[in-house]
Amino acid sequence: MPALIEFENVTVHYDGRTALREVTFTVEAGGHVAILGPNGSGKSTLIKAITREVYPRYPAPASHLRVWGKEVWHLFELRALLGIVTNDLVETCTKPYPALETALSGFFGSIGIWPNHVVEPWMETKARQALDFFDIGHLADRPLTGMSSGEIRRAVFARALVHEPRALVLDEPTNSLDVRAQHEVRDAMRKLARAGVTIILVTHHLPDIIPEIGRVITLRDGRIHSDGPKQAALAAKPLSDLFGIDVRVTEADGFCHMW
Repeated sequence: MPALIEFENVTVHYDGRTALREVTFTVEAGGHVAILGPNGSGKSTLIKAITREVYPRYPAPASHLRVWGKEVWHLFELRALLGIVTNDLVETCTKPYPALETALSGFFGSIGIWPNHVVEPWMETKARQALDFFDIGHLADRPLTGMSSGEIRRAVFARALVHEPRALVLDEPTNSLDVRAQHEVRDAMRKLARAGVTIILVTHHLPDIIPEIGRVITLRDGRIHSDGPKQAALAAKPLSDLFGIDVRVTEADGFCHMW
């Protein structure tokens, strides 16, 4: 069985600079992983490379970026395999469309449902199931603009889940959320992981790394800084090296906190 995602000596030039340098790692299906690093370390570019928003350079014959064993994908096929939730997507989806319509739009790669879209009964069933999964089925008819920030994130998670993807790629999922909304989003991530959806989490917030994630890849200056078990990566010394400051780390109930 091919790896879910495979980077081999991948280099990406973006916005006039080298954002990723000779990056190599593999994510297997079911192998939850967090990608951790300071701002500007290349985390967002890495996601853009996976989703084909930017394209790598392949400086050596052995270089490649494969998703489920393939280097070339039709965009809609890729979306069915990987659910992507970014802050830009959340902002774009925060329109006066009901949660059900937002979830349904995941089938069409759109924001909202348009006259040319044909919504089949099975699609509505899937969309309602996704909303129920994230405990917001009772908000199916409520516009996203009338929801809390945590409810909005869960509605966008539902949009990504309707395809039943093999993995969800989550980019800074608790960014700009209050404490309650952060708790709601982390609970949603844990439900996904326990349901068998591979989680690929990109973050610089340690508490986002839910207990179900056992592997942490750290990025610094566009390069892989470390790749290994969470317990080793989230210790004070390697985190101090990664962020360039002296930090302390505590752990409670499987979550780590840094200050």
